[in-house]
Parts: sequence; C-alpha cells; structure tokens
Amino acid sequence: MAAPIVMVHGAFCGDWTFETFQAPFVAAGHTVLRPALRGHGPEDPAEAVIGVSMLDYAADIAELCGQQSEPPFLVGHSLGGLVCLLAARRAPVAGLVLLAPSPPWGVTGWSLEEGVTAFGLHMLGPFWSQAVTPDRNLMLRYSLDRLPPGARRPILEQLRPESGRALWETLNWWLDPMMTTSLGGQAPAPTLILVGERDVVHPPATARTIAERTGAELRVLPGMSHWLPGEPGWRGVADQALEWMAAKA
Repeated sequence: MAAPIVMVHGAFCGDWTFETFQAPFVAAGHTVLRPALRGHGPEDPAEAVIGVSMLDYAADIAELCGQQSEPPFLVGHSLGGLVCLLAARRAPVAGLVLLAPSPPWGVTGWSLEEGVTAFGLHMLGPFWSQAVTPDRNLMLRYSLDRLPPGARRPILEQLRPESGRALWETLNWWLDPMMTTSLGGQAPAPTLILVGERDVVHPPATARTIAERTGAELRVLPGMSHWLPGEPGWRGVADQALEWMAAKA
C-alpha cells in the first residue's frame, strides 16, 4: 500500500492550496491529508494566528504524522516547506518534497523581492505580535503571475491572515536569538526541492542554498514561477514528486 502523504500549505493560505494538486497522488493510491495550519481554517477568526510560532505549526504537523499507520511523505509549499523540514525532526517521515520552500535560519535570500518583503513588514510596526493581513497585490505580482485572470480571484478570496510571529521567525531570522527555524544539520529523511526558474519569492539561488544545507536533491523547473501546486504545468510538478516518492518507497 502506498504511504500516506501530508500536504502543508504556505503563508496566508489554507488546505485548499492542494485541492487540485492532490488528485494524481490519490489516483496513485496514496491517502492524502491536507491540514489547515493552526488558525488558517475558514471558520477561524483573524486573531487565531496571533502569537503562533513556526514551532507550533511544526508540532501540529509532527503530531499528525505520528498518528499515521506508517511514516508519511511530507509535501510543503513555500512557508509550508519550512514547516515540513521542522516537523521532520519531530516525527518519522518517509521523505520530503519541498515546493519553493522558505529558507531556514541562516539562509539569506537572493532576490530583491525577498529583501523587500522581509524589511517591508517593519512598516506595520510590531508585526510579530499581530495577525498580518495578506497583501493581494504582492500575491498577484509574484505568486500568481502565471495563472489566468479567472483562476486568481478564487485564491485571493480565500487568503487568511498570517501569524506575524511566524513571519518574523522566517523572514527576519537574523533578529531571532532563539534561532527558531534552525535545522541543525541535514534533513533527517530523503528530500527533493522543486523550484520554478522564474520564481522571485524563493528563487533558484535560495533553493540551491537550502539544498546544500539540507542535503536535498534540487530540480529547477523551466518556465515555472512560485505557485507550483496550481499554475500551468502543475501536473508535471506532481508527476516528478510521485516518481521521486516511488523511487524512495
């Protein structure tokens, strides 16, 4: 029987991120779990994410992994990829597939957009103690840039506030004396990183540094941007992940 798969969404998003992406995995015989990160459910109030740490997200995913009949594969997108790396140190997993993952502590971003996002948060004041409202204009420009216009609105309408603390721990890691997102070495399970050639949110250079830090295999996807679970070409992303999982089973 195929190992279960836990798919972990990114910042400001929800379990709906993988609603379409999961189909090839289910067809291949995998049980797919798509949890909403803490405070990201459609009925959760905006303030539910206030004070939530990346370690809280990781602990929740690790607990879910431990409830499975066998170690699952973790699939994480963007910030969810970093959550998966942290969770894998807390529960046995069969492997990790990271789609344009956010970098851990100590990995500096390589693009202007990464720097603007990290420093721009400080314009909000003490954002680390807030529920940060999603910037839909940035989402349109950098994450959903390859989606047809009709496919963008449903995503924008489902965006959720994000934990300012989790964003601070991730995007402003150099200010975090607790080194919250530090991995402390290579990933504890086989890891594949997939990143779009045109991604400016977490570009190939950043992904390459993460791969070196974690011992992961890196594949750069020609023509792809940041929204790997749903932009044109997503099926090829899923197929690569499935092929890699089958080789690791």
